[in-house]
Amino acid sequence: MQYFVVMIDYGRRGREAIVDPEITRREVISRVTSGEYQNISFIHEVAENSIEDVTEAILAEAALPQIPPEDIDLQAIQHDHARDLRKHEKA
Repeated sequence: MQYFVVMIDYGRRGREAIVDPEITRREVISRVTSGEYQNISFIHEVAENSIEDVTEAILAEAALPQIPPEDIDLQAIQHDHARDLRKHEKA
């Protein structure tokens, strides 16, 4: 049997261990990515007679990719701003 233990730290309100044998690694990653699991103390993978700390690996897999910003046309932005100013001038 294999399952994951996700320990959530609520600070002064305590901690909660989420243990569900039906949740797969993919589902744990999905829940971390979506923000359902926050303030994670640790994630352990329990398989047969061994326990492995997979916190770093799961958090790395759940990290959103860094997407570089697209080129911004500053000249077009200036023209749009000038047009908006002219449009709202008092007559």
